[in-house]
Amino acid sequence: MYKHTLIVLFFLACASAYAQDRPVGRAFATRTEVMARNGIACTSHPLASAAALDVLSKGGTAIDAAIAANAVLGVVEPHVNGIGGDLYAIVYEAKTGKLHGLNASGRSPYSLTIDTFKRRGIEFIPALGPLPVSVPGCVDGWFEMHQKFGRKPMTDILSYAIGYARDGFAVADEASHSWKRVDAAYGKFPNVREVYLPNGKAPARGEVFRNPALANTLEKIAKGGRDAFYKGDIAQTIDRFMKNNGGFLSAKDLADHRSEWIDPVSVNYRGYDVWELPPNGQGIAALQMLQILKGFDFKKEEFGTPRHVHLFTEAKKLAFEDRAKFYADLDYMKPGLVQRLISEEYANERRALMNPNRAAQTYDAGNPNLKDGDTIYLTVADGEGNMVSLIQSNFRGFGSGMVPDGLGFMLQDRGQLFTLEPGQANSYAPHKRPFHTIIPAFVTKDGQPWMSFGVMGGSFQPLGHVEILMNMIDFGMNAQEAGDAPRMDHQGSSEPTGERMKDGGQITLEDGYPFETIRALMQMGHRVGWAAPGAYGGYQAIRFDPVHKVYFGASESRKDGQAVGF
Repeated sequence: MYKHTLIVLFFLACASAYAQDRPVGRAFATRTEVMARNGIACTSHPLASAAALDVLSKGGTAIDAAIAANAVLGVVEPHVNGIGGDLYAIVYEAKTGKLHGLNASGRSPYSLTIDTFKRRGIEFIPALGPLPVSVPGCVDGWFEMHQKFGRKPMTDILSYAIGYARDGFAVADEASHSWKRVDAAYGKFPNVREVYLPNGKAPARGEVFRNPALANTLEKIAKGGRDAFYKGDIAQTIDRFMKNNGGFLSAKDLADHRSEWIDPVSVNYRGYDVWELPPNGQGIAALQMLQILKGFDFKKEEFGTPRHVHLFTEAKKLAFEDRAKFYADLDYMKPGLVQRLISEEYANERRALMNPNRAAQTYDAGNPNLKDGDTIYLTVADGEGNMVSLIQSNFRGFGSGMVPDGLGFMLQDRGQLFTLEPGQANSYAPHKRPFHTIIPAFVTKDGQPWMSFGVMGGSFQPLGHVEILMNMIDFGMNAQEAGDAPRMDHQGSSEPTGERMKDGGQITLEDGYPFETIRALMQMGHRVGWAAPGAYGGYQAIRFDPVHKVYFGASESRKDGQAVGF
């Protein structure tokens, strides 16, 4: 009897231990990856993911589905994106095996000069109001992608967003949190309360919100094409509104806007080719960091060690000093500078400045010595093998506060990221693209697509890209675990606006890093702190298995998003 009891207790203990185990391999992972073969969509909101999946199931391409998802996100997440903002994308075309980059960012107004700021005694371009407004490039970006890779009519693609704008949608958690700040931040500007606070208050979580004016605008775009936005009634309305409210964005600025197809650039990180878009975005900061970090071996250590966090932070400091000095509209950068900045030779020079045991209080930008700067992210893949990595934003929150009469959307404030210091690469000038923070990414391995991914979060985005890749390549995580892992950030580097790093900045760590790591970092001379929720962005990814032809989708828990496939 005693022996029988011991056997029962033994099996109960084993069963208890097994029952407590998780189907995912990491304590911080929220769920398993989503797997699909015919199509998959990963976005920051379930309604956008559902729209993309419906487009795919009806024979649309990944690009059709991405446009549909982005349009829906502009309706249901106006606090981070919309047709008043800019767009960038990397498209993998399966039939040619080629990567196509799209820069759909807008330029500054022709009539706004740096002397305007000087006469007003302005040292930094303000975040709100008419002065930081630049041409919104999103709509033109949609039609450029659709013309090149689309299959379904735009009336079908935009119907999902039009329906949610007209009939309403339940406001999700993250949006409701940001919506609470609308009145305090933007309430003094015209039309803001009428559009975003229709009952005199922000919609609560789960409350149905409608934007009929935006539905009408999207219908005009769906039927009239990109010219309906840049040359028609919409452009004239924006022109009148800006003139009446001290702004400079004009009908000519809108009419002259065009997106640009560009070649992505890459570095190889331990056998994986990581692709980013060249400036005016900040994607090459991630490539610079990877080139520096691949000089160190992380295979023999765990995620989150003091050495891991320290070396990552120092690599970021070095890359961001170059970012502050050299990144700008590509038309204003020296030929060959981008390739020099991401070269192994230059990374070796920069890496030599790092102390493996001590935090640097300052770094200077390098000398490339040429011899001859909030957001949604989504990724979609279709059954034919096409994949798109797309990011779109109004910049800060809802945008500039400028809501043109009767259109239902807010114009972006991206122009804030120019510097007013003369003679800099990113110095303000008329009809110039500002430094940008939003960056899509793509990874290939042995010439095959491996992963389409992105991380939201302003200046954090290059750091997020590097963290995701290190988590997967160095620390063996899958796509979902890599996004769920606790994140680290470093605040206080020099910025393209003219601000300079002081006292080495500060590391901020998301909950989940051991105290031993924090203590060791402080002993190395780092200042360590914590950031408010939302500071570490959001992430979606699609990884592709070329052997079994299976997509693995991930959408992390910091956002309301969802990965879905069929």
